[in-house]
Amino acid sequence: MLAQASAYDVPVPKLLELVRNPIAYIAARWTPTQRTLQRAAFTALLMSVFIVVTGGAVRLTGSGLGCDTWPKCSSESLTATSEMGIHGAIEFGNRMLTWVLSAAVGWTIIAVRSAKPARKGLSKLAWAQFWLVMSNGIVGGVTVLTELNPYTVAGHFIAATALLTVTTVTWLRTREGDAPPRPLVGKPVKKLGAALVFFSACLVVAGTVVTGAGPHAGDSSEVPRMPVEVKLAAQTHATFAWIVVVLAVALWFILRAMDAPAGPRRVTGAFVLVLLSQGVIGYVQYFTDMPELLVGLHLLGSTLVWAGVLHVVLSMRERGLPQPMEAPVPVTASAQGPSTPAPTPEGPTPEGPSSGPSAPAPGEEAPSPAPSR
Repeated sequence: MLAQASAYDVPVPKLLELVRNPIAYIAARWTPTQRTLQRAAFTALLMSVFIVVTGGAVRLTGSGLGCDTWPKCSSESLTATSEMGIHGAIEFGNRMLTWVLSAAVGWTIIAVRSAKPARKGLSKLAWAQFWLVMSNGIVGGVTVLTELNPYTVAGHFIAATALLTVTTVTWLRTREGDAPPRPLVGKPVKKLGAALVFFSACLVVAGTVVTGAGPHAGDSSEVPRMPVEVKLAAQTHATFAWIVVVLAVALWFILRAMDAPAGPRRVTGAFVLVLLSQGVIGYVQYFTDMPELLVGLHLLGSTLVWAGVLHVVLSMRERGLPQPMEAPVPVTASAQGPSTPAPTPEGPTPEGPSSGPSAPAPGEEAPSPAPSR
């Protein structure tokens, strides 16, 4: 006879499954709300901005070589020591923030993977964040090992901007559905938006040249600079900035003139304000010999400008609303493996249908047994 299942039996989790694929294990048992999904993506975006700003603080405080090697802080110590002073603490603290960034990206991956119905495009974006964090960590290590070579410093910033690009797009995609994109503007306006992205990218690259040729080398030691006159680099950077401003203002006027949907007009208007604020900070810092505080604010503004231009372009099409989240299928004992079902009061027992006579109903005589032969 098979043992009957007790009503108090609890399915034992598949620990092997948990160890082998913890993300799939969580996804099978948890479904995030739409708000949770968006918050996870926004946290990764916020941390990608924060890591750029703190990296700039390392450079502006002259702490770029506070940890003089990588992946350890020094040849003798994995972490910063008191002998390294404040510069070692700042540089090592910035390295530790990479783990906070990694946690934010990991949360995004888990939330996206747990979404139901599955969103494969969003999942690819979330995993792209992970690989960009890893690659950016390596580029940062190379930057230290090359003793703040200005070209590797520029490459480190470009890699951080690539991460910012993916985290921004991921966050914006969590706020919309997965239907095929439907344009909200005509082709000429889309081309204007593409030109805005191109010259914004040129603006970012030109900014790295100003950094590489400017006075803030990142360390008090003799650090090589890019062989470009700072004035020329700043003027080139300003030229691209004016091109971006003109394109953004033209786009805003065109969207208003053609009575475009409120979304693109609102996003473009906010982007113009960010650009103008960034321009004011840029000119003030140039004419005041680039004080550290204003340079840091300008660096923060550069991340807002790049995230803003991506928002402008993506706002000019729509993909519908996200589908409502579905509750996860409960993981029952049958999902864990074969087990014996508990009998119901009216149903057959696990041994099969009874072969003997049934019990008499109240008020009836029990049937006499058949004579044996």
